[in-house]
Amino acid sequence: MYRIAIEKLLKWKESKRRKPLIIEGARQVGKTWLMKEFGRQAYVDTVYINFDANARMAELFASDLDTERLIMGLELYAGRKIDPDNTLLIFDEVQEVPRALTSLKYFYENASQYHIVCAGSLLGIALHEGTSFPVGKVDFLKLYPLSYREFLMAAGKERFVKLLDKQDFGMVTSFRQIYIEALKYYYFVGGMPEAVQSFVENKDFNEVRDIQKRILAAYEQDFSKHAPNEIVPKIRMLWNSIPSQLAKENKKFIYGLIREGARAKEYETAIMWLSDCGLVHKVVRVNAAGIPLKAYEDMRAFKLFVVDVGLLSCMTGLHQSTLIDGKALFVEFKGALTEQYVCQQLKTIEDLGVYYYTNDRGSCEVDFVVDTGEQIIPVEVKAEVNLKAKSLKTYQEKFNPEVSVRTTMADYKKETWLVNLPLYAIEQITKV
Repeated sequence: MYRIAIEKLLKWKESKRRKPLIIEGARQVGKTWLMKEFGRQAYVDTVYINFDANARMAELFASDLDTERLIMGLELYAGRKIDPDNTLLIFDEVQEVPRALTSLKYFYENASQYHIVCAGSLLGIALHEGTSFPVGKVDFLKLYPLSYREFLMAAGKERFVKLLDKQDFGMVTSFRQIYIEALKYYYFVGGMPEAVQSFVENKDFNEVRDIQKRILAAYEQDFSKHAPNEIVPKIRMLWNSIPSQLAKENKKFIYGLIREGARAKEYETAIMWLSDCGLVHKVVRVNAAGIPLKAYEDMRAFKLFVVDVGLLSCMTGLHQSTLIDGKALFVEFKGALTEQYVCQQLKTIEDLGVYYYTNDRGSCEVDFVVDTGEQIIPVEVKAEVNLKAKSLKTYQEKFNPEVSVRTTMADYKKETWLVNLPLYAIEQITKV
């Protein structure tokens, strides 16, 4: 299975300013596989250490963090020499031994010749809780479920990905049915590696659903096992409310949908916990369109999306028979799956700020507004071939962006101020 993140890891390996690398991402998005695959492709040897319930490692890192002593202990544990030039050191579930995270500072300062990558399914929480290591001494890489492009590649359709990358939209349109068919499957299967692999090998939708149910159950277990007891019920209620939040016409998060009379203050910690775990994407409202968009955030208004469109379709009980009638699939839940899909793809694009816009009266809403660092692009999402873009037109007249994007099931088309970008080509947004 090809992951675009491998390219980033190869660049990290060759960087003269390389620091120990922390890979962040939700449970089961493929962090362990990625680290091992990177070691297999790019190094002579890989030393893999899992810190979960590892008393020996907890003991090794409990006393002083002298890097020479640590390397000797790791060599004894692995039963072989660690060659700084040719060995990749993998620290998995590293949040289980917080002092191992702290040691990264000393590896960077005193032993930067060693190549160290770390990951952990609840690492985001450990970092947020202020585990003792100074920012600036490590590099970060975020890993998400497979994007639609990666899904096409996993399904053996690399040539169709190259066609999208070339932006030969005349040719892309000729093969639109292949892209649309794959997109239908992606809405159901999503991008969790185990679900994708199962689908590619067996084409069995029931098996895919069973895998997704297992993943969702593991997330629920994490709530009970790792979150502070007092917020566990709130996390669970909030998490289970997301499908109904996204099924509304206006997808702004409403606390009253969790339970009647619920208030923001009660649920802030629960949202932060889910966000730190990588299980939700919080997309905040902006009320203007300057660069950087971050300066115009209105933190009181936001939308919440889950980590993966396939998991959302499982949570909402989407039936595989809906796949047969493509149109029904794309309008299902008032376009909730479509907006979730677009959010998920935008999040995989590096250095892209993702927000949404409403004016103060609430009469104009643009589904997403993205900040590339050089320009602001408003994005209107339509589930079908619907080409009305009233809010986008209002936004255009007010802020006059260089380009506005409407993403639908219609073919690519460039007009004076508007680009119609097919949903299956949304990852090309920064190049339009």
